[in-house]
Amino acid sequence: YTPQTGLWDAIGERITLYMCERLGLSLEAARALRLRYRQQYGVALAGLLAEHAISPDDYLAYVHDLPLPDYLKPDPQLNAMLSRLPLTKAILTNADADHARRVLEQLGIARHFETIIDIRVLGFVNKPRPEAYERALALLNAQAQECVLIDDLPQNLGPAQALGFITILVSHGRGNGRPPLGVDYQVESILGVERVIAGLLGQVR
Repeated sequence: YTPQTGLWDAIGERITLYMCERLGLSLEAARALRLRYRQQYGVALAGLLAEHAISPDDYLAYVHDLPLPDYLKPDPQLNAMLSRLPLTKAILTNADADHARRVLEQLGIARHFETIIDIRVLGFVNKPRPEAYERALALLNAQAQECVLIDDLPQNLGPAQALGFITILVSHGRGNGRPPLGVDYQVESILGVERVIAGLLGQVR
C-alpha cells in the first residue's frame, strides 16, 4: 500500500502510543526514542526488545490494532498484475503474519502469496539486517541470484543487493529518476514492477 493510504502513519502513531503507555514516556520522548530505534536497529521493535523487557506479542497486537477497511480497499489492477507475473511470490515483512494476511485480504491479493516470512519466523531479526535476508533465502530454499526483492524503503534494499538479490524500489513518486545506491531498478508505483520483471525475463511488453 502507498503512503497516501495513511496506514503507515497510523501504525507509527500506535508505535509511539505504545512506547508512551508501556514505558511511561512523554509523547516527545517516545517520538525521539522511536526515531533513534529506527536509525540504530531498523525498526522500533528491535530497539524495544534490545533495551526493554517487552512482550513482542503485546507490541505487535497493539500497533496493528487498526480498522484496515478505513485505509485499504481491494486493488483490481494490482490483483491483475500479480496474476500475470509468472513467478513464485512471497511476503517478507517486519510485521507479523496476522497483520500481513489482513492487509493482503483487504487488498484482494492474498491468493497470490503462498508464503509469508514474518518477523516471528525470522526470529525477530528484521530488515535491513543481512541475516533477515539470509534466513528468508533458507526458508524459501532459494539463491539470492534467483530472487527479486521489491520494497519502498531504499535502506531495505542495499543489504539484499549485496547478497545478490535483484532489487526494485517503489518510490511512490518520491524518487528523482535515478535509483539510489543499492537499488537496481526504480519504479514510481507497484504497477511498474511488471515492466521490470518482463525485461528480466526477456519479454517485451
